[in-house]
Amino acid sequence: MANRKLNYLIIILITAVFLWFFFKSVNWAETWRYLRQVNPVLMVFTLLLVPLHLVTRSIRWKFLLWPLKSDLKLWNAVEANTVGFTVTLIFPGRVGELVRPVYLARKEKLSSGYLIGTIVVERAFDMFAMCFLLGVFLVVRPFYGSFLQTRPEAYSNLYFWGKVGLGLSGLLFMVILAIYILKDKAGKIISFLARPFPEKIRAKIVAFALEFIEGLKFFHSFLRLLGYFSLSLIVWLGICFFYWVFFLAYGLKIPFVLSIPYVFLTMVGASIPTPGMAGGFDYFSKLGFTSLYGLDPNLAVGMTIVIHSVQILVTCALGYVILWKNGLSLFQVRKLGEGKN
Repeated sequence: MANRKLNYLIIILITAVFLWFFFKSVNWAETWRYLRQVNPVLMVFTLLLVPLHLVTRSIRWKFLLWPLKSDLKLWNAVEANTVGFTVTLIFPGRVGELVRPVYLARKEKLSSGYLIGTIVVERAFDMFAMCFLLGVFLVVRPFYGSFLQTRPEAYSNLYFWGKVGLGLSGLLFMVILAIYILKDKAGKIISFLARPFPEKIRAKIVAFALEFIEGLKFFHSFLRLLGYFSLSLIVWLGICFFYWVFFLAYGLKIPFVLSIPYVFLTMVGASIPTPGMAGGFDYFSKLGFTSLYGLDPNLAVGMTIVIHSVQILVTCALGYVILWKNGLSLFQVRKLGEGKN
């Protein structure tokens, strides 16, 4: 209990620091004036595009689970993703990442350990995909230079975060691959490390770990690996398209490819485990708007507030409808991610 309180305190402090930098020196009169200058048609289109990533993620998940269950229902995957992201947006600690696989496992009568393993794979490929797209953006820089006068330090930041993301994703990929290739030895190592625990707990730890390792059987086929990476690119290109339409709604007319570095920066911010992505997403979004596109800080704050609110409200509304339809409460599904019934 004490550890949980300490974790929450740290999360609150991190959130407060990022929000302080985000709201620093904001002229609210100017921000409100900018907010009213929106294209209503494109704004409605933006609202309709919010669930797009939930659908593309679900298609990718179904593809990954095809060898295990070819008749897995796409709608169940959409439900699991929507409910999981709703939990993530409301509660701290990204517990929704565990809610998603457990929810789908119960719907489809599958192993929770296997599905949790696929979430780790998903996150690794999310980083691969965005690092790849960022690399493409930086490589084709000479072709779009006339469209965008970006501050030199912005590219420095992009290169830095690109290297960090690529390094972490590469390390994670190698660990996952090593665990699967050496799964027999990995199982023995896990059994050895679990020896200090009581027998019942030790048995659960070992069983869960073995299920997780089994969940990595996806790497048997290079073609499936390539197919999954391609679907990951589609997921993130769809997310870029969502933001690009939002940019157009506020008169930020840039080529589609120029939305990639902004999405990369917000992905970095969103990875910070604060409730509702508060603070991290906001700070990196403002940084992207001002350093990449040279927007007025007041407009950057206003646009960030709008796009952040739109994503939270639409996702949570859909999540609540699904929960209501299934006779569940938000706290009930949160317990799934905490390993409670």
